[in-house]
Amino acid sequence: MQALVAFGANLPFEGEGPAETIVKASKALAREGLSVLALSRLFATPCFPAGAGPDYVNAAAVLEAGADIDAASILQRLHRVEADFGRIREQRWGMRTLDIDLVALGDSVLPDAQTQDDWRLLAPKAQARATPDRLILPHPRLQDRAFVLVPLADVAPDWVHPRLGLTVRQMLAALPPADRVAVKPL
Repeated sequence: MQALVAFGANLPFEGEGPAETIVKASKALAREGLSVLALSRLFATPCFPAGAGPDYVNAAAVLEAGADIDAASILQRLHRVEADFGRIREQRWGMRTLDIDLVALGDSVLPDAQTQDDWRLLAPKAQARATPDRLILPHPRLQDRAFVLVPLADVAPDWVHPRLGLTVRQMLAALPPADRVAVKPL
Protein backbone atom coordinates (compact mmCIF):
# COMPACT_ATOMS: atom_id res chain seq x y z
CA MET A 1 0.00 0.00 0.00
CA GLN A 2 1.21 3.52 -0.73
CA ALA A 3 1.70 6.05 2.04
CA LEU A 4 2.15 9.79 1.75
CA VAL A 5 4.54 11.39 4.21
CA ALA A 6 5.63 14.95 4.88
CA PHE A 7 9.10 15.88 6.11
CA GLY A 8 10.04 19.01 8.04
CA ALA A 9 13.15 20.18 9.86
CA ASN A 10 14.57 23.47 11.04
CA LEU A 11 17.44 22.53 13.35
CA PRO A 12 20.83 21.05 12.42
CA PHE A 13 21.73 17.51 13.33
CA GLU A 14 25.34 16.37 13.79
CA GLY A 15 26.65 19.44 11.97
CA GLU A 16 24.40 19.11 8.94
CA GLY A 17 21.54 21.35 7.96
CA PRO A 18 17.87 20.39 7.70
CA ALA A 19 18.02 19.78 3.93
CA GLU A 20 20.77 17.18 4.33
CA THR A 21 18.89 15.59 7.24
CA ILE A 22 15.74 15.17 5.16
CA VAL A 23 17.62 13.61 2.24
CA LYS A 24 19.44 11.18 4.55
CA ALA A 25 16.23 10.36 6.44
CA SER A 26 14.43 9.56 3.20
CA LYS A 27 17.15 7.02 2.44
CA ALA A 28 17.01 5.63 5.99
CA LEU A 29 13.36 4.67 5.51
CA ALA A 30 14.48 1.63 3.49
CA ARG A 31 16.04 0.16 6.66
CA GLU A 32 12.53 0.21 8.11
CA GLY A 33 11.00 -1.63 5.15
CA LEU A 34 9.55 1.52 3.59
CA SER A 35 10.57 2.10 -0.04
CA VAL A 36 10.59 5.68 -1.30
CA LEU A 37 8.85 5.66 -4.67
CA ALA A 38 9.09 9.43 -5.15
CA LEU A 39 10.68 12.27 -3.17
CA SER A 40 9.71 15.87 -3.78
CA ARG A 41 12.04 18.78 -4.19
CA LEU A 42 13.09 20.49 -0.98
CA PHE A 43 11.26 23.67 -0.03
CA ALA A 44 11.98 26.56 2.35
CA THR A 45 9.04 27.55 4.54
CA PRO A 46 8.93 30.46 7.00
CA CYS A 47 8.76 29.54 10.65
CA PHE A 48 5.40 30.31 12.25
CA PRO A 49 4.93 32.62 13.97
CA ALA A 50 7.51 34.77 12.19
CA GLY A 51 10.69 35.06 14.23
CA ALA A 52 9.89 32.05 16.44
CA GLY A 53 12.89 30.16 15.10
CA PRO A 54 14.81 29.20 11.99
CA ASP A 55 12.81 28.68 8.82
CA TYR A 56 11.87 25.11 7.90
CA VAL A 57 12.88 22.83 5.09
CA ASN A 58 9.97 20.68 3.91
CA ALA A 59 9.54 17.80 1.50
CA ALA A 60 7.09 14.99 0.80
CA ALA A 61 7.37 11.42 -0.38
CA VAL A 62 5.33 8.53 -1.65
CA LEU A 63 6.29 5.33 0.16
CA GLU A 64 5.54 1.73 -0.60
CA ALA A 65 4.80 -0.35 2.46
CA GLY A 66 4.21 -4.06 2.34
CA ALA A 67 0.62 -5.27 2.38
CA ASP A 68 1.18 -6.65 5.89
CA ILE A 69 2.26 -3.25 7.31
CA ASP A 70 -0.56 -1.25 8.89
CA ALA A 71 -0.73 2.48 9.63
CA ALA A 72 0.39 2.11 13.25
CA SER A 73 3.44 0.12 12.18
CA ILE A 74 4.33 2.70 9.53
CA LEU A 75 4.07 5.44 12.16
CA GLN A 76 6.35 3.50 14.54
CA ARG A 77 8.91 3.11 11.76
CA LEU A 78 8.76 6.83 10.95
CA HIS A 79 9.27 7.63 14.64
CA ARG A 80 12.35 5.36 14.76
CA VAL A 81 13.89 7.22 11.82
CA GLU A 82 13.08 10.55 13.49
CA ALA A 83 14.83 9.37 16.66
CA ASP A 84 17.87 8.27 14.64
CA PHE A 85 18.12 11.89 13.47
CA GLY A 86 17.88 13.40 16.92
CA ARG A 87 14.15 14.07 17.19
CA ILE A 88 13.09 14.80 20.74
CA ARG A 89 9.38 15.30 21.33
CA GLU A 90 9.33 18.13 23.84
CA GLN A 91 6.91 20.64 22.36
CA ARG A 92 4.07 20.23 19.89
CA TRP A 93 4.74 22.30 16.75
CA GLY A 94 8.17 23.21 18.12
CA MET A 95 11.55 23.37 16.42
CA ARG A 96 13.00 20.02 15.45
CA THR A 97 15.84 18.20 13.77
CA LEU A 98 13.35 16.05 11.86
CA ASP A 99 9.63 15.48 11.64
CA ILE A 100 8.09 12.83 9.41
CA ASP A 101 4.31 12.86 9.37
CA LEU A 102 2.19 10.09 7.94
CA VAL A 103 -0.40 12.18 6.12
CA ALA A 104 -2.28 9.50 4.20
CA LEU A 105 -2.34 5.77 3.58
CA GLY A 106 -3.99 5.07 0.24
CA ASP A 107 -7.66 5.92 0.62
CA SER A 108 -7.81 4.83 4.27
CA VAL A 109 -9.85 6.86 6.74
CA LEU A 110 -8.72 6.18 10.31
CA PRO A 111 -9.90 5.47 12.89
CA ASP A 112 -13.28 6.11 11.20
CA ALA A 113 -15.00 8.74 9.06
CA GLN A 114 -16.73 10.53 11.95
CA THR A 115 -13.53 10.92 13.97
CA GLN A 116 -11.59 12.12 10.93
CA ASP A 117 -14.33 14.65 10.14
CA ASP A 118 -14.49 15.86 13.75
CA TRP A 119 -10.73 16.54 13.88
CA ARG A 120 -10.64 18.05 10.38
CA LEU A 121 -13.49 20.44 11.23
CA LEU A 122 -12.12 21.41 14.64
CA ALA A 123 -11.89 25.19 15.10
CA PRO A 124 -8.36 26.65 14.85
CA LYS A 125 -8.18 27.65 18.53
CA ALA A 126 -9.27 24.17 19.59
CA GLN A 127 -6.66 22.64 17.25
CA ALA A 128 -3.91 24.42 19.16
CA ARG A 129 -5.13 23.01 22.50
CA ALA A 130 -6.26 19.49 21.58
CA THR A 131 -4.07 16.56 20.63
CA PRO A 132 -5.56 13.34 19.20
CA ASP A 133 -4.98 10.23 21.29
CA ARG A 134 -4.66 8.09 18.17
CA LEU A 135 -3.62 8.29 14.54
CA ILE A 136 -6.06 10.24 12.35
CA LEU A 137 -5.83 9.66 8.59
CA PRO A 138 -5.78 11.52 6.36
CA HIS A 139 -3.99 14.02 8.52
CA PRO A 140 -6.75 16.38 9.69
CA ARG A 141 -4.78 19.56 8.78
CA LEU A 142 -3.52 18.33 5.40
CA GLN A 143 -5.86 20.52 3.35
CA ASP A 144 -4.85 23.65 5.30
CA ARG A 145 -1.07 23.44 5.05
CA ALA A 146 0.81 24.79 2.07
CA PHE A 147 4.07 23.44 3.53
CA VAL A 148 2.61 19.93 3.08
CA LEU A 149 0.57 20.42 -0.11
CA VAL A 150 3.25 22.20 -2.16
CA PRO A 151 5.74 19.32 -1.79
CA LEU A 152 2.95 16.72 -2.16
CA ALA A 153 1.99 18.31 -5.46
CA ASP A 154 5.46 17.31 -6.71
CA VAL A 155 4.93 13.61 -6.03
CA ALA A 156 1.19 12.93 -5.70
CA PRO A 157 -0.79 15.75 -7.36
CA ASP A 158 -3.68 13.45 -8.26
CA TRP A 159 -4.09 11.71 -4.88
CA VAL A 160 -7.71 12.20 -3.80
CA HIS A 161 -8.62 12.99 -0.20
CA PRO A 162 -11.15 10.25 0.64
CA ARG A 163 -13.40 12.55 2.74
CA LEU A 164 -13.14 15.78 0.74
CA GLY A 165 -13.10 14.26 -2.74
CA LEU A 166 -10.38 16.76 -3.76
CA THR A 167 -6.96 16.09 -5.27
CA VAL A 168 -3.77 17.48 -3.79
CA ARG A 169 -3.68 19.90 -6.71
CA GLN A 170 -7.23 21.12 -5.95
CA MET A 171 -6.58 21.48 -2.20
CA LEU A 172 -3.43 23.47 -2.96
CA ALA A 173 -5.28 25.75 -5.41
CA ALA A 174 -7.89 26.47 -2.71
CA LEU A 175 -5.28 27.91 -0.33
CA PRO A 176 -4.65 31.65 -0.22
CA PRO A 177 -2.00 32.68 -2.78
CA ALA A 178 0.19 34.14 -0.01
CA ASP A 179 0.33 30.73 1.68
CA ARG A 180 1.36 28.99 -1.54
CA VAL A 181 4.08 31.47 -2.54
CA ALA A 182 5.61 31.41 0.94
CA VAL A 183 6.76 27.82 0.26
CA LYS A 184 9.76 28.26 -2.04
CA PRO A 185 11.95 25.64 -3.74
CA LEU A 186 15.48 25.49 -2.33
